[in-house]
Amino acid sequence: MSNQCNGCLEALVPRGLISISQNVSDEMISNEGLCPLKINWNDGKISSLEFLRASNPKLNKLALPRLPEPHAHLDKAFTWNEYPNLKGTYEGALEANFREHKSRNFDRVKHRADRALNQAIRNGIRAIRSHVDSLHPAGEESWNALLDLQSNYRELIELQLVALAPLNYWTTTTGRLFAKKISNLGGLLGGVCVPPFRKNELRDSFKRMLNLADSLGCGIDLHIDESECFPAAGLNVLAQVLDEMTISIPITCSHASSMGLLTSRAIARLADRLANHKIKIVALPLTNAWLLGRLPRSSSTRRPIAPVSELQRSGVIVAVGGDNVQDPWFPAGSFDPISLIASSLPLLQLEPWNRLGLAPFTTSSAYLMNLNWDGIIGIGSPADLILLEAESWSDAIASLPQRKILINGLWMDQNHSFEKTI
Repeated sequence: MSNQCNGCLEALVPRGLISISQNVSDEMISNEGLCPLKINWNDGKISSLEFLRASNPKLNKLALPRLPEPHAHLDKAFTWNEYPNLKGTYEGALEANFREHKSRNFDRVKHRADRALNQAIRNGIRAIRSHVDSLHPAGEESWNALLDLQSNYRELIELQLVALAPLNYWTTTTGRLFAKKISNLGGLLGGVCVPPFRKNELRDSFKRMLNLADSLGCGIDLHIDESECFPAAGLNVLAQVLDEMTISIPITCSHASSMGLLTSRAIARLADRLANHKIKIVALPLTNAWLLGRLPRSSSTRRPIAPVSELQRSGVIVAVGGDNVQDPWFPAGSFDPISLIASSLPLLQLEPWNRLGLAPFTTSSAYLMNLNWDGIIGIGSPADLILLEAESWSDAIASLPQRKILINGLWMDQNHSFEKTI
């Protein structure tokens, strides 16, 4: 990185990500909602913004805030080559995941998570929420490795950790003690709710987990309804339980894939209930489109994916995450937020030039993760930017352009890998 923390740039910026009060005429905004803007910064903070009335020559830079990744699995990233899931099924991924657990140790987890964080930083990610397999014998070593990296990378990227375990684990004495430890570490409680399940048992597990988390002041992030059957069965039980409780902790439901298989009217009703309970959703279209809805020797024309637009319409905060990267659950991925936007567009039919189309990758992700900065570029906000070699959204998502990364007012040297000693 350079040693200069003051500077300026001229670039196109999405109007919905600019905090500035002056009026903007229509001719200053492109048909993709991009505004030519001069950004100045001092001592790592944005010091002034100025709309440019004319760009001559035409600007070929597009600036975005560094972006959050609301759902990842750093502990298992880059394990596909050793533990492939060639059938591409949920069951195959689970089986390969269990085999990987047997060889998991501190050094392996730290090595691949270190690689992942380096990649994420170079690509423009400023915060990652990673779920951590916590119940198998190597769970403790996974946590130790990630906590080590959390400390090492604190100045470059925020790492949030979620303890992933079966829901009923949190009802045990061991689970309650572990939950207290996770809370003290600033982590979240996680769990998996995938059908088939017994409704009464699930209700009891939800109640106990919610009461435990609420007593600890610890947020929850669930894997729920990642399935092509029993549409939204888990979400409906959770909503019923919350109808009978009063809790103050934040609740995130990741996946919610099978909700997309409900009728339009049922989706709207459930979305209203989720909004009423302030439940936030992380849609994970890449992994879910890959794993779910497979048919023998056929191409499924209906994939279980969270209904993002319908959820937004009801006022639910929805983020979009990359989920798995080159592991048994998904063979692709690269911790690249621009690639995530490009790959998600045809699946979710979100338009990044519209505010609600861009929000799941920017402001909604930041809000869901409770980050200090919402990603709106304004005076006093962090000078943390992705500068793309692109003159339009089409340029940005067509071929993943070259980029420069500004962190705390400093340009990251593209030749510097930020490698840490393991």
